[in-house]
Order: sequence, then structure tokens, then C-alpha cells
Amino acid sequence: MIPFALLGLVPIALGLDWLAAGPVWVFLTGAAAVAVLADWVRRGTEQLAMHVGPSIGGLLNVSFGSMSELILALFVLLSGQVQVVQAQITGSIIATSLLGLGLAALAGGIGRERQRFSRAHAGLLSTLLVLLTVAMVLPAVFEITERAGHSETEIAVTSEELSLAVSVVLLVLYAANLLYTLVTHRDVFGGEDRGGKPAWSLALSLGVMVGGTVVVALLSEVVSGALSDAAGQLGLSPVFLGVILLAVVGTAADLFAAVAFARQDRMDIALGICIGSAVQVALVVAPLLVLLSWALGSPMTLVFHSPLDLLAVTAAAITVRAVAADGETTWFEGLLLVGVYAMLGLAFFFIGPA
Repeated sequence: MIPFALLGLVPIALGLDWLAAGPVWVFLTGAAAVAVLADWVRRGTEQLAMHVGPSIGGLLNVSFGSMSELILALFVLLSGQVQVVQAQITGSIIATSLLGLGLAALAGGIGRERQRFSRAHAGLLSTLLVLLTVAMVLPAVFEITERAGHSETEIAVTSEELSLAVSVVLLVLYAANLLYTLVTHRDVFGGEDRGGKPAWSLALSLGVMVGGTVVVALLSEVVSGALSDAAGQLGLSPVFLGVILLAVVGTAADLFAAVAFARQDRMDIALGICIGSAVQVALVVAPLLVLLSWALGSPMTLVFHSPLDLLAVTAAAITVRAVAADGETTWFEGLLLVGVYAMLGLAFFFIGPA
């Protein structure tokens, strides 16, 4: 749980922006404040879920789980930095599936020989992540194939139109996934019962969830506005900040929660949070950004022009699938996952913008 005092970062970030302080300080404090608020939104959603029951509660959790990432990416997109948004999508997937799951397995495995989890649930999530990777790679492969031997006028379907079509299919699959896990197979994929009565009232839970989301939107505008100048002063590419810093900020609440549950030897929940969050980004956040970007006049496609983006997402899906296959993890497997994430991060640091 993130300390209550860290909410002080919110007025500090807004104050620095109002005073037109250095972009690095505005960006870093704003990003940290978003991460803190993301955790509070998550907690408010969980408390509200205890009031409304498991079915609606499950729907609330998966629907609001990536709200901070979506809002942050949307403001960066509106500032015209499409490549940074694509990097943030890649970063969110590898941050939760590799870094998050790795830290959870590492922290939970210390002092224990191994931790076990449901192979059925892990199998569904990891398989879904692999299939979603195919959907994300498809537009880039289409672009390369069609551009290789055809002129622009000879191509019947553009990569933009294909991205829109794929986004619609992904959202339909998301709806089907909700039906499958929350209705028809709820007894299999319902997860571990967290039990207990809600610590917050219904009004407080709803207020924290909605109010936190509104302030996240306000801070996201501040962060997106300072991104380019901060990257220049730090000597880093905006793409690197997107794939590492913005992605970690957007998924911070999931990372903290996964490690906490793993330390309690509740690896089922930790794994569900990590892989589920990565699936949520690919299945919901990315297609929603494509559709919203066209509606707002700042078109974005699912064509990832950097081969490193495609390699990172594919490597994450394959690695997670391999780790989840036997239904158990050890601290060393967690370290390996963190190591893969670190190597990918170094690659993005040195390659710079495309």
C-alpha cells in the first residue's frame, strides 16, 4: 500500500507546473503523482467491488484496472507523440508481464522453495497474451508485405483501415473474455476469495475511484506537456521515457499489488494481476487508443515501426507462457524475468528514437 502522505505529490506537481518550473521536475513529480493516484483508484475500485458483489465487482476491477494508463496515453497522443504512445503500450505489456511478475515471484519466493498457482487460470491468460501478440504484430507485417511490391494506389486496404478493423475485433474478444471469465466459467476463473468486509463506505469508495480518475486526467495533461522538454534536458529519447518511465507509472499500482500478494503466498492473485494487466493493455487500451485517436483527429495505428517493439512484446509473451506452464514459480524464475526486462530496457535506452 502506498503511504497516504505521498498524495502530497499531487499539489506539488500542479504547483510546479503553475510556476513554470523546470520541465524535468514537472515531469518527474507529475509522473510520481499519477502512480500514487493509480494505486488509490485501484483501492477505491476494490472497495466498491466488495459493496456491489463479485460479478459486478469483477467487471469494475477489469474495466478500471488500466484507466490511468489509458488517460495518460491519451494525453500524450493528443500532444502529437504517437511513437511515444506506441512505446508506452509496449512498455506496459513488458512491465507487468516481465518486471511485475518477476518481482512478485522473486519477492514471494524468498524463504520458500516454490509457489504454486492455478494452471488453468495461468494457461488462459498466457495463451491469450500470445494470441494478442499475433494481433499486434499483424499490422506491421501487413505494412512490410504490402509496401514491398506495391505502390500506395495498388493497396486495397491501408494499414490505418486494418488497424481500425483489428481494434474492433480485439474489443469484441474483450467482451467475450468478460462473458467467459465472469459469467459462463466464473467458478473456474473467479480467483481466490479475498474475503472480509469493505473498510470504506460505498460513497467513499465511489468518490475515491471517480475523484482519483479526474485528477489523474489533470496530471496526465501536465506530464504529457513536459515530456519532450524533460527528455531533452535528461539527454534521453521521448521513446525511452515512454517505454520505461511512463509505462511503469501507469502500471505502478499493479506492480505494488502483485508483490504484496506474492509475499502473502497468494501467487494466484499476483499472477492474475500481472498477466491480466498485460492482456488488458493489448486487448482494451491499445484498440481504444486507435479508435479514440481517429475520433479526436490525431490518428494512430497499430503499426509498430520499430522491430524492437515487436521483439519485446513477443519475447514477453513467450517467456511468460514458459514460466506459467508448470503451475509454479521460484525466486530464480522471478530473477530471470526481471533480467529479461532489464535487457530489453537497455536495448531501448541505446537504440533511441526510430
